[in-house]
Amino acid sequence: MKVLVVGGGGREHALAWKVAQSPRVTKLYCAPGNPGIARIAECVPLAADDLAGLRDFARSQRIDLTVIGPEAPLAAGIVDEFRKNKLLIFGPHKAAARIEASKAFSKDLMVRLGIPTAGAQTFTAVGPALNYLEQRDMPIVVKADGLAQGKGVIVAGTRAEARDAVRAMLERKAFGEAGSQVVVEEFLDGEELTVMAFTDGKTVVPLLPVQDHKRAGDGDTGPNTGGMGAYAPAPIATRDLVDRVRRTILEPIVEGLSRLGSPFHGALYAGLMIVRGEVKVLEFNARLGDPEAQVVLPLLKTDLVEILTAVAEHRLDRLTVDWHDRAAVCVVLAAPGYPGSPTKGLPIHGLAETEGQADLLIFHAGTASTPGGVVTTGGRVLGVTGLGDTFTAARERAYEGVRRIRFDGMHYRSDIGARALSKR
Repeated sequence: MKVLVVGGGGREHALAWKVAQSPRVTKLYCAPGNPGIARIAECVPLAADDLAGLRDFARSQRIDLTVIGPEAPLAAGIVDEFRKNKLLIFGPHKAAARIEASKAFSKDLMVRLGIPTAGAQTFTAVGPALNYLEQRDMPIVVKADGLAQGKGVIVAGTRAEARDAVRAMLERKAFGEAGSQVVVEEFLDGEELTVMAFTDGKTVVPLLPVQDHKRAGDGDTGPNTGGMGAYAPAPIATRDLVDRVRRTILEPIVEGLSRLGSPFHGALYAGLMIVRGEVKVLEFNARLGDPEAQVVLPLLKTDLVEILTAVAEHRLDRLTVDWHDRAAVCVVLAAPGYPGSPTKGLPIHGLAETEGQADLLIFHAGTASTPGGVVTTGGRVLGVTGLGDTFTAARERAYEGVRRIRFDGMHYRSDIGARALSKR
């Protein structure tokens, strides 16, 4: 079968890498792709949000399955467009993708369904938001309502910081239209956990639990980012806890969306906080996480194409999803300036010596090919994933890979997985 993966980041590289392993796949395309993906797929010069262009390409090339990686085309309605043209596609419809595209919609739905989450209020005007802040304890969380590439969340330690965050979003338009509405949310102090799931709107199959590292600096310091690294399986997530998340969070939100007439088909992401043994939802996303996909997909034993097709054809209940009994750790290598404005065009050294090593995967995220070699073109440049039979071995392998790669101003967290190491 012919498969098209849409996107060009680390998540999409991981998806393409796993899809390429399926014996069912005879031809793999990726739009727009990146230099890493180009080694395993034919890259097509179409932007991920070019809905008409992608639709026409899928029709002309008789694509059997299209897999959407990033959130923007989902929020724009690419699945609706493909389904209307009788093209098989993995991902939720536009209405269901609101679970990520609007934090206000997501929060309201959680409250109505009784799903445990932080208390919050939504504002479109600065005055009422500032008045609300005066009544709340600090720290507090200020979120842009719309899509902001993982950067629209500010944890304010003081009222002054909270007021500035509100003004930045509502007055200064720091996140554009994504910040035209803000959600001011109670700060939850606990341990973060990500549980993603495949779902066809009825059956919900959780993936291995993951811990992401959102802050830019070691020790969870610095500004929020799209994610500086991840590891799986996360030891905090016992089998009982994951089962509780499935029963009390994932299945209720899937059922709730179906009752609204917006059934969710695809990969559902639940960002959670474990507070004194209780689980609360921080956010939902309508796709696989990044870099979470870079540690979960390498541990998947079942043919990914079989799973994606079963979801798209609404028959996930007939499939068993199995996992390798191993561990994975991903360390993100970032460009200078990230999570602000990253420096682009920096030559990357050490890739040739690092790629192709056993139990070491290099997923490209913000890279481009030039006549002189591969250079940086985004904030999160590479994801270095180590695999091992033990968590310690996987972590050591990841950092071995990190030490082989270099570019000017490269920065990364040296403590990815340290919390899990201490628990073990």
